[in-house]
Amino acid sequence: MKTLSREEILKEYTDQDLSGSVILHNDDYHTFNEVIVQLMLAIECTKQKAEFFANEVHSKGQAKVYYGALENCLNVSSVLEDIQLKTTIEI
Repeated sequence: MKTLSREEILKEYTDQDLSGSVILHNDDYHTFNEVIVQLMLAIECTKQKAEFFANEVHSKGQAKVYYGALENCLNVSSVLEDIQLKTTIEI
């Protein structure tokens, strides 16, 4: 599956009714607390759920942290990337 840039997604797919998922990737730069706080902001979840995702990202290298409409995926990804977390969107 080809990973598209945000611009390609917006140009090609935002007029269609597509759904996707946001994948958060592990890195060696952010603390657990930074990731947890940003997840809570991005997907409007509880601290417990954000901790679960942060641990999954840490142990598996990545985790799908959001499923939904493509426009929402772009918004979630944008919030996560505000602090330079690495994300990809699958459609």
